[in-house]
Amino acid sequence: MPEQQWTITATEQPPEWFIQAVKQYTPASSGLYAAQLLWQRGIKDCQQLTAFINHKAYQPASPFEFGQEMHLAIARLRQAYNTKEKIAIWGDFDADGITATSVLWDGLGQFFTQNTQLIYYIPNRLKESHGLNNQGIDNLAKQGCKLIVTCDTGSTNIEEIIYAKQLGIDVIVTDHHTLPAERPPVAAIINPRYLPREHHLFNLSGVAVAYKLVEALYQSLPNIAKNPLEDLLDLVAVGLIADLVQLSGDCRYLAQMGIQRLQADFQQPAAARRRPGVGRLLELCQKSGDRPTDISFGLGPRINAVSRIQGDASFCVELLTSRDAKRCNELAEVTELANTRRKSLQKDVQAQVAQKLTQLDLSTTSVIVLEDAQWPAGVLGLVAGQVAQETGRPTILLSTEGSGESGVGSGEEDSAPTPLARGSARSVNSVDLYQLVKDQAHLLHRFGGHPFAAGLSLLVENIPLFTAAINQQLRQSLGSTTLTPTVQADLTVTVADLGKELFLELKLLEPCGMGNPVPKLLIQNCWFENSWHRNQQDWQGKKVQYIKAEFDIRDDSTRSAFPGLWWGHYKDELPIGRCDCIAELDYNTFKKRYEIRLIAVRSSANSALNTQQWLNAPLSLTPFILDLRNQEHSALSTQHSALIIEDCPTNWDDLRIWLRRCLAISRSTSGLENQQQLAIAWSKPNHQPPNQIWLTLVGIAKYLSRTNQLVTRGQLLEKIGISDQTLIVGIKALKYLGFTVQRQDRSLQITWHPSDSAENLADEAVARFLAAVREEQFQQQYFAEVPLSTIVAIASYDSK
Repeated sequence: MPEQQWTITATEQPPEWFIQAVKQYTPASSGLYAAQLLWQRGIKDCQQLTAFINHKAYQPASPFEFGQEMHLAIARLRQAYNTKEKIAIWGDFDADGITATSVLWDGLGQFFTQNTQLIYYIPNRLKESHGLNNQGIDNLAKQGCKLIVTCDTGSTNIEEIIYAKQLGIDVIVTDHHTLPAERPPVAAIINPRYLPREHHLFNLSGVAVAYKLVEALYQSLPNIAKNPLEDLLDLVAVGLIADLVQLSGDCRYLAQMGIQRLQADFQQPAAARRRPGVGRLLELCQKSGDRPTDISFGLGPRINAVSRIQGDASFCVELLTSRDAKRCNELAEVTELANTRRKSLQKDVQAQVAQKLTQLDLSTTSVIVLEDAQWPAGVLGLVAGQVAQETGRPTILLSTEGSGESGVGSGEEDSAPTPLARGSARSVNSVDLYQLVKDQAHLLHRFGGHPFAAGLSLLVENIPLFTAAINQQLRQSLGSTTLTPTVQADLTVTVADLGKELFLELKLLEPCGMGNPVPKLLIQNCWFENSWHRNQQDWQGKKVQYIKAEFDIRDDSTRSAFPGLWWGHYKDELPIGRCDCIAELDYNTFKKRYEIRLIAVRSSANSALNTQQWLNAPLSLTPFILDLRNQEHSALSTQHSALIIEDCPTNWDDLRIWLRRCLAISRSTSGLENQQQLAIAWSKPNHQPPNQIWLTLVGIAKYLSRTNQLVTRGQLLEKIGISDQTLIVGIKALKYLGFTVQRQDRSLQITWHPSDSAENLADEAVARFLAAVREEQFQQQYFAEVPLSTIVAIASYDSK
């Protein structure tokens, strides 16, 4: 596998007023981490902040902002209501499609009698594909349906829509996938992709679009529905969070409202729940419904597992909507067993794919295309996603299992079946996978999807040609760009930072999703203890062929360990000794503890620096630390023998230097009364904007060049207010602007010869300098507010 590239999000120091505004929502902590994340994710004024955190302050968009198409859809539904026509909901088999079907079943079911006037149809994942098909339409026509309402599908099914029309069936499409080149011949098409990209409804998933249709019907036919519209929001939240959509605008609002409904219903006694099936599923996956991760790691995978394993997921609608607790319990247990089987199959396919990858030259491969006759098609998308993340390359996995399936249009009844391969594709590194696959449409039987994921089928004999063509296409579009697997961290923290306070602070960002991902925490120079692994068990206590490792993580910031787990990995995969890791902080409602979920880990490059003998000093030499930050301390030096730190550090190593000095002095004396004290006496930094610091540095350089004066490094540091390390980055940037910096004794001489020959390189160098300044300012802000208990914990551990 290619080596993973780690990056940390470029930090931009939020202003003090914004930090204080965020702190109102985090009374137990400084709010600095949350402010940093919110600011860098585009939340930059109080109105935005309030609407982001408090859904009650957000004004959702009207369903009629879909314009004429929504009016057409409601008119057609009112016609069906007045003439008592039979309607079929055409859904999809993934979590978004299942919940969308359920929302229409419950929502339209307030206006049309279920099972007589209103029915639903969900394609079989293993026998059919996403979208409408003629065989299913024939079946609905025989049942007397006059209107089909799709959800999470249908936008590009032009031929099937025409076929339905020929049979006297109108179609209302509700979908969020790729638009056709021309409007299809439908009664209405509700698809947010017709809206401007910045519209609050643009990112709606299939279930949210279905909800907006029901909302419009509630408004158009008031006083008919018996159940409140808001009863559907828990299902909307499940579909939204389980699907690949950006949780902003109305998506975020609906998810926030839905999670509250989900949790409130789960807290009811089992016999009193509105959705006993959802409640039982939460119990089986040991969740409580109050966290977005309860959906993304609990409900969502289980709903998806049914079609992956069994093909037919129709009963999932009953599971989500029925009030019959006994029946729901039975269906929930079938769903849980399907998920158990899915995990086992996924692990088997992963191992086989890993073996095939060893035979590929990834240096010459832009798109990974692998096939196997034994692979179950239902889990290929999951494995493809993992491979794409690990390799940094779009991945397509194909199953030729049962390739006796015939292609469409063979014409001859007695001709041999045309063997088809079916599979899934997943993207990475912002590669538009849908366009990539679409450009090879002439080699495909069927395909569909969006930029991040696609499903496809093609003749087995076309696989080699398809593989060569799609690789050549991506190579040409990438040019000299190299595809590299990347993982990005948002914040740097220590083990001492982990726990309830940080969790509650980061929880402000929930629900997380695309555009607002779960914060990734970089923990440096740490190590693992008490690691072990085991097969997971299903709800019946049987082992599942799916591994997770559990461990304790430690670093030098505290004497306490912190628990964590690593899904799909063995304990032997954890490095021995010092390492760096990227993780997510979570709360385990089943174990009632805070823990990290490991994302990536690698051996620390600096591990050799952490074995010095001073760490073996006895615990009694832990220095006394006086916290005089932001206080007057001018008389301290005459009244006490404390070592005084007045310069705000930018990392823990800066502080450790002083701690070591205290230890060294204390070791040379005897008795606790002679223990060396350390006074941390820096003031809260008053930072200039990074751009202003850069302009100041350039101005000084021009002045020194014009006057031929020399300057010491110390004078520059004092004038600009940055660290020596950041100044070095700034000097490198100056060189790209035509400045020459030469050392003369202990001074620097700067001369300037303007040139625009390296303008692009200069822009990159300046950007690196600005990023370094922002990071330094962020760290100083952290040390201005870090609790004394954290500093004492580091001192205590370092002196043991």
